[in-house]
Amino acid sequence: MSTFDGVPLPDWLVAVAHAADTLDVDDLTTFRPPDDGSTRKAAVLILFADSPPVDGVPGELLLTERAHHMRTQPGQVSFPGGSTDPGETAVEAALREAEEEVGLDPAGIHVFGSLPELWLPPSNFAVTPVLGYWHAPAPVWVSSPDEVHAVHHVPIAELLDPEHRITVTHPSGYRSPGFLIGPDKDVILWGFTAGILSRLFDHLGWTRDWDQARLRDLPQHMLQGGSTRRPRADTTDQE
Repeated sequence: MSTFDGVPLPDWLVAVAHAADTLDVDDLTTFRPPDDGSTRKAAVLILFADSPPVDGVPGELLLTERAHHMRTQPGQVSFPGGSTDPGETAVEAALREAEEEVGLDPAGIHVFGSLPELWLPPSNFAVTPVLGYWHAPAPVWVSSPDEVHAVHHVPIAELLDPEHRITVTHPSGYRSPGFLIGPDKDVILWGFTAGILSRLFDHLGWTRDWDQARLRDLPQHMLQGGSTRRPRADTTDQE
């Protein structure tokens, strides 16, 4: 166990903490928030936990799968999070949303940093990814079924496995880096969340060579109302 700014962290997570101090917004996204103060604020929790190493790689991430019946982004896999309430900090918002969505106990989390604020132009949200270490894991569940379909504990090794890396194609022709997760590797992680992870892994030097020509169509249940229009520009990767 090591410490970073006084926060105890497992040794493998220290590199992530250092990365948070060196990453610029341009390392993660092509969308820099405007300086005019017009954006709406939101936060997400990138929550790391210890887990038995897989192929020598320790650690896992907590992700949620958005309810399939929702009008926007049904089935989207994401970090817990949402809008910041008046007077809240990004950290407070990320922890509150995680507690509301999956019953996460904030007392079991060490927050050790954040990534640069990322802008989602169509919705005009400026999103702060908060970094947390789950030092005291406790059961989590779908506590808000209107918002969440499933909770996923995803080993980092599985995200880095080239067999689980894909390029996701939208009917509009838009493409995004993607990951296959879940027990049967049939759940697609793409868009905003996949873009952050893809670029973070690149920055850390964790990415393994993978076949970017391995294409996978976005499944019908994840299309917004079955639309074939270009998705909202809320991802961190380019076409």
